[in-house]
Order: sequence, then structure tokens, then C-alpha cells
Amino acid sequence: MGEMLGPLVLFSVAMTLTPGPNVVLVTASAANFGFRRTVPQMLGITFGFGSMVMATGLGLAGLVHAEPRLHLAVKYAGALYLLYLAWRIARADAASASARAKPIGFLEATLFTWMNPKAWISALGAVAAYSTVGDDVLWQTSVIAGVLAAACLASVAIWAGFGSAIGRYLAAPRMRKAFNWSMAGLLVLSLIPVFR
Repeated sequence: MGEMLGPLVLFSVAMTLTPGPNVVLVTASAANFGFRRTVPQMLGITFGFGSMVMATGLGLAGLVHAEPRLHLAVKYAGALYLLYLAWRIARADAASASARAKPIGFLEATLFTWMNPKAWISALGAVAAYSTVGDDVLWQTSVIAGVLAAACLASVAIWAGFGSAIGRYLAAPRMRKAFNWSMAGLLVLSLIPVFR
């Protein structure tokens, strides 16, 4: 596992820093609610991703591949959930002015990550590429999950910081609304690979 650590770290950084549904979600949340109120969402995404990698490495991937209907159900449920979140982002135009508005929390972010196609590709790819047959599966999976979760946390913190900085320039309701609709549109566009 030691010789795989360097390439695993590079893979983790490349997969988590590049834009995808989680990045869009935290950027929009931090722009609308600020960095601090987005922290539970960042932790939920990180926990969700780490637990997904663990589940994948310990056999869930085999179950999903063995039962194509389960794979299809997860795929469409995930797409519906992403569309729901895009709708919430688009309608967040008054979020900064409303005390009732709140960002997506820890549990929702965890579930969101489990529905995220890019997260599944990353988890499956990492477990397949960076584990070896015959070694301690629990140890290898734990290392892979830990590295990916750490990279994920760093990534969502960076993107939330970016969103928070953008939020300072979105004081005008029209600008905030345009930003939120753009972020919602990006989230919907991230579903295109799911349906190819």
C-alpha cells in the first residue's frame, strides 16, 4: 500500500478539486449563507464520501454490479435528488435576507454525496486502482477512504471559501438571483454524464 500512497493522493486531489455536484453545492451555499453556516454541509459531504468509499471497498460495489436494477434505481434516485437540490439553490435568491432560509445540513449533504455520480466513480475507481488482491481489505479500504475524505474536506473548504468571497459581491438581489440560477444550472448539467 505504501508505494500506492503518492498516486492515491494525486488521484484524490484531482477528483475532489475538479468541479462536480458537491463543489457546486458548497460554493452556492457559502455564497448565500457564508462559510460558517456551510461547515455542517462540508462535514456531511466529507463523511458521506468517506463512508461511500468504505462501503465500496467492503463489497457494496459488487452488489450494485450484480444487480443492475439496483444500480438503475440508485442512478435515477440520485438524479431526482440532484434536481431537487438545484431547485433549492435556484430559489435561494432571498436566502441572505431571510432568517428562515438555511443551508443544506449534515444529513442532507451525506445523502447528497451518496447520490452523486462523480463520487461513485471516484470511489469505485480508487478502490479498484489502489487496492491489491490478497492484502488486508479493511486496512487498504480505510487508507483509501481516509485519503479521499481528507482531500474532499480540503476541496469543499476551498470551494466554500470561494463561494463566500463571491457572496460579498452579490448584495444586489438581481445579481444573487443570477448567480443562484447559474449554480442550479451547473448542477443540472452535471447530470448529463449520468444519462449517457
